[in-house]
Amino acid sequence: MTISIPELPLLTLSDDELALINLLRADMLRDRWALQLRDAYFNGEQLVRDLGISIPPQLKGLHTVIGWPRVGVESLEERLDLEAFRWADGSDSAELAEIAEANDLFDESSLAHLDALVYGREYLAVGSGDCGDDCPPLISAESPLDMTLMWDARLRMGTAALRECAADNFIESGPDERMLVLYLPDQTVMCLPSESGGWEVVDRDIHQLGVVPVVRMANRQRTADRVGKSEITPEVMSITDAACRRLMGMEVAAEFFGAPQRYILGASESAFQDAEGNPLDAWATYIGRMLGLERDEDGNIPTVGQFAAHDPTGMTKIIDLYARIMSSQFGLPPHMLGYTTDNPASADAIRSTEAKLVKRSERRIRRFGSAWQQAMRLALWVRDGEPPDKSRCIETVWRNPATPTVAAQVDATVKLVQAGVLPADSDVTLEMAGFTETQRQRIAADRRRAAGRAGSTALLDRLAELGAGGQPVSAEPSEADLGDLG
Repeated sequence: MTISIPELPLLTLSDDELALINLLRADMLRDRWALQLRDAYFNGEQLVRDLGISIPPQLKGLHTVIGWPRVGVESLEERLDLEAFRWADGSDSAELAEIAEANDLFDESSLAHLDALVYGREYLAVGSGDCGDDCPPLISAESPLDMTLMWDARLRMGTAALRECAADNFIESGPDERMLVLYLPDQTVMCLPSESGGWEVVDRDIHQLGVVPVVRMANRQRTADRVGKSEITPEVMSITDAACRRLMGMEVAAEFFGAPQRYILGASESAFQDAEGNPLDAWATYIGRMLGLERDEDGNIPTVGQFAAHDPTGMTKIIDLYARIMSSQFGLPPHMLGYTTDNPASADAIRSTEAKLVKRSERRIRRFGSAWQQAMRLALWVRDGEPPDKSRCIETVWRNPATPTVAAQVDATVKLVQAGVLPADSDVTLEMAGFTETQRQRIAADRRRAAGRAGSTALLDRLAELGAGGQPVSAEPSEADLGDLG
């Protein structure tokens, strides 16, 4: 879909632009309630639906929270650690590192991943810097609460995007005023509300890229749903509500049935009066530790007993059942949700239960890594004014989402080196051994310094040998001597 913009004054919205704004804004507002609902479950702020049966009116305001949605989402996000960008051909990646560090992408990436898992999607917007031609391009992560994208499934690319944000950077804007940013293939249009109730253009960035500088980071896509789905599914919300109601039922039972109920058969009225003959209230009668009871007219002693107190074991078993169901939904080991057994699991058993979580993490790394690569290519395009060479692929470097032991990683790497599959001084060898990108860079620098010191020592030894052989020590070594020194 190609959007043509007629030549109009810069501060005037065309009919096509205004129609796009209305269409995209309606799409964004339509989905906002569903996104806010997922956000409420993640933050533990959802309102649990009361069935109106077992909760007395006095406890209607009791809010019970169980944090399983947060635990499930964060357990997956914590395994998605973006470490670096690099060229696949092994060339110098300093320009990629400069853009990533200028935008603090390695910290911002965790926020983008978390929103993508909670909401089902996140957006990466790319633009030019504000400090001139020497400023690195900007890459910002935008929430779907404030942004939407029009997607062409056939071309697998966006055709238009809209973001609604605070207008703090414009002097013309008033307090708490909102602005719209319309992203088009050839330009980016920024608008403020006008006095007539419409939108007034305050700036146009004519970039002429030919593509919309917005990338969608979608979670759990399907061919019929390219927008993405949240990890907080209807099943997760239903189980969370059920577990919260059980916890609330335990609170009600503790208030009304936690203490044992007592009964007295055959007691006279005087047993419930104080020394002055005044009747005791229910609480004073209940907390009395010793009851002095007289025989009745026939000389019989009143019968005293108590009913069994409420046992919460049945409730806790139900909550354990919900924990196991929730662990299957998130692919988590049950102990992460608080469900434990009498026999502790071994280390191998724990890693086995994490297999599904690791696989889910690897799938998210592939999907999210593609979005980061597209965003970085757009950033290079914005910086250079021309698209990067398609023959040069950008790779994203991620930390291993699995939890192998250090000994297992090193042992496997050593065997590959001994078999001749990997060279000992390769960066791939260090990566397989579990070293991070920063550690690998430091090791490479240490190797260069060590090689320089070894070369200097060898040169001094050669000069000493030349001096001992009758030649002047200060003589410059020949090219053949330097060749022998490597």
